[in-house]
Amino acid sequence: MTTPQQAAPATGKRPGKRNLPPGALKAYIASLTGTSLEYYDFAIYSVASALIFPKIFFPSGDELVGLLLSFSTFAVGYLARPIGGVIFGRLGDKIGRKHVLVVTLMLIGVATVLIGVLPDYSAMGVAAPAILVLLRLAQGIGVGGEWGGAVLLSSEFGDARKRGFWSSAAQIGPPAGNLMANGVLALLAATLSNEAFLSWGWRVAFLASALLVVFGLLIRLKLEETPVFKAIQAHGEAPKAPIKEVFGTEPRALVAAALSRICPDVLYSLFTVFVALYATKTLGMTTGNVLGAILIGSAFQLALIPAAGALTDRFNRRLVYGIAAVATAAYIPLFFLMIQGKSVLMLTIGVVIGLALHAFMYGPQAAFITEQFPARLRYAGSSLAYTLAGVIGGAIAPLVFTALFAATGNWFLIAGYLALAAAVTVVGLLIGRNPQTAEEERLLQEARA
Repeated sequence: MTTPQQAAPATGKRPGKRNLPPGALKAYIASLTGTSLEYYDFAIYSVASALIFPKIFFPSGDELVGLLLSFSTFAVGYLARPIGGVIFGRLGDKIGRKHVLVVTLMLIGVATVLIGVLPDYSAMGVAAPAILVLLRLAQGIGVGGEWGGAVLLSSEFGDARKRGFWSSAAQIGPPAGNLMANGVLALLAATLSNEAFLSWGWRVAFLASALLVVFGLLIRLKLEETPVFKAIQAHGEAPKAPIKEVFGTEPRALVAAALSRICPDVLYSLFTVFVALYATKTLGMTTGNVLGAILIGSAFQLALIPAAGALTDRFNRRLVYGIAAVATAAYIPLFFLMIQGKSVLMLTIGVVIGLALHAFMYGPQAAFITEQFPARLRYAGSSLAYTLAGVIGGAIAPLVFTALFAATGNWFLIAGYLALAAAVTVVGLLIGRNPQTAEEERLLQEARA
């Protein structure tokens, strides 16, 4: 088995040197910033779709109908991601990572700000939810092209032997975005009346994303293209039809990468979307209790995600990932039993553990997905795997959770759903391949020569 430690350095530095590869730190920050914006938007939309949008965009005499309609707009963002994956994945392998990432960042940010100023149903009627769906569609298209490029930005500037750590920059985005989003929402909920929060307070959280867009653009515009893509261009190896090539020559890699993503997606939706609904509606806890638990869990993830990525640079990546998936299937029934006593402490501990399990899958996920594909097809392949998996993972998860709970009135089938998702992810890991750096080293060495 080839391990990262067996490969020669891709940076040209002698073993033992701790110098960072040129541009690596700036690329790490640029990658983290973009995905933080993505998941800041994701998090505020998640909470809003559960607690706010059913009341102001989808008013209905039936609370469940309004909730399902709201979660449908949540799913639209996922369903649109493959479109972004195809459009921007193709461009990323043809013209480079940097230019594409500037466009995707602007697309996500502008759509989010426009949601923040969108009049509600009482002012516009059915046009309001229709425009909300279109803006969510734009968000999804941008996200579909953002993730693959953000991962490659940090990993291709970093040491190929430590891809688990360097590519984790993009993975820190969810807890960082969650932390910021839930912090803003918690502050607004604590300082405003319920009427003011529903009227205009929630909009502040959406409008604040403009600050992240500006910061992210300032960093990305100053970056050079990644060394790996420069080497691909220098050798004339950029693909003419990357999407076609991925489907034609890398079907196993595509399936392995996509399946590996299912369990982390479903698990994340459980703890950041459904748990908010379950704890408030069924257990009678406050929104502040739930947001506080998610904030603490997200804070732990800021350290756990890069640590998990780095761990898989030292040990078999698929094994660490797989253990976390199996542990997830075993933990979910325990979590629901823990919170039946309606204890805020047990809810917080339960969410922290759940998000820690997510971290040990999500941390190495970016490295695992990108290393399934050759360097010249990485953007397209990674984007397709990421977005296609999102459709059958995170997109439908809140809808499935809500439908299963409405049908049974308990959490048993929800635990079964997570167990199935874990099994699917394990299958993806089994058919995937271990890290390989030879091709990347060849490109960089020949480019330097």
